[in-house]
Amino acid sequence: METQKIVMFGEAEKGEYRTPYYCRELAQLVEFLGHPPPHSLGLHYAIQALMYKYSLIFFRVREEGFSLPDYYIGLRLLQHEELARDLLAICVPGIGTGEVMKSLTRLCNTYHSIIITNERDLYDYLTEHCMQL
Repeated sequence: METQKIVMFGEAEKGEYRTPYYCRELAQLVEFLGHPPPHSLGLHYAIQALMYKYSLIFFRVREEGFSLPDYYIGLRLLQHEELARDLLAICVPGIGTGEVMKSLTRLCNTYHSIIITNERDLYDYLTEHCMQL
């Protein structure tokens, strides 16, 4: 059985945008994506995932939380069964908007996986949802 995967979206100093990078060890992460820009969280979470022995698929985005087309293209690519096999979780630091979260929720329901977020983004999501009521 293949190791469970975590999908990560985040900024990085190098690598192509909207391209899945498969990593199983820290050296690959550095080779493919380089160092994290200031104030980004994606690569930091990616390191944690690898340290816990999960496989990683990393999608580089132009700006965490704001480059919505980068996120949507990555999510569209994840709809292919081969890419999403053994998908444990999707981590989207910086995303707290309802539309992206709806797309993430549908995808996670399909593959029985979870969304990893942080307190700030969860707060943004919840307050945006409450404002619409």
